Amino acid sequence: MRLAVFADIHGNLPAFEAALAHARGLGVEQIVIAGDVVNGSPDSAACWRLASSLDCPVLRGNHERYVADFGTERANPGWSTPQFAPLQWTVNQFSESERWELGALPAFLRLPGAPGLLIVHGSLRSDTDVLPAHTSTEMLPAMFPDVEDELIVRAHDHIATIYLWGERRIVTAGSVGLPLNGLPTAQYLLLERLDGRWHIAHQSLPYDFNLALARFEQSGYLDATGVVGQLFRRELATASFQIVPFLRLYQELAAQGSVNLEMVLAHYLEQ
Repeated sequence: MRLAVFADIHGNLPAFEAALAHARGLGVEQIVIAGDVVNGSPDSAACWRLASSLDCPVLRGNHERYVADFGTERANPGWSTPQFAPLQWTVNQFSESERWELGALPAFLRLPGAPGLLIVHGSLRSDTDVLPAHTSTEMLPAMFPDVEDELIVRAHDHIATIYLWGERRIVTAGSVGLPLNGLPTAQYLLLERLDGRWHIAHQSLPYDFNLALARFEQSGYLDATGVVGQLFRRELATASFQIVPFLRLYQELAAQGSVNLEMVLAHYLEQ
């Protein structure tokens, strides 16, 4: 059995299309999408419709949850602020029925015919759990309670990694549309079952990167999403963390006095 796990597409349609063509060229029998198809780059709706057309399992990532919950009692009150303008843009791309579909996606997956394999977004506990390299093994039972699968494949961190947990392996797939490891490529995970064991191979391939960047202007996304939209574009362009360090700086400066996103962006870019 040969599987491709796509994760963290984040509205980057050119990267998604390139990864799909590459996986098909390798004779992949099954595609699984491990969440966060949407929100980040401008083409979330097109990415969701392409994912839906594949008739493959799709997990609910935290960004599908944000889009589904926006405007409901489950929404974060901050989601209506300029800080979340990209989320507002994304929500406006979807019909109510499509948003319901996003919210109804499963949180984890075990495939028939794929023994010993568990696929999640963050962890079984939370779709926002991260797994940095320094994570203590003492933290893992809470993240993956009662899990005996030999291979756990996850998403969310946007950086491809392999973490050994006793006889088990926890593999982060990497990001198709918004990698954060310094390589502006489309990245996904190839799995193959041979001789009773899962073999893994992280894939990294070029795509029409300039088209992906141009979509930020062509679509009107930058005009609508302001500072955080600019940071998403910068994150795609550099394949490096931009939004998290910016928001940390924003919170730090806001605690000292009245600031806005534009003021903090100017300070951030000077660093």
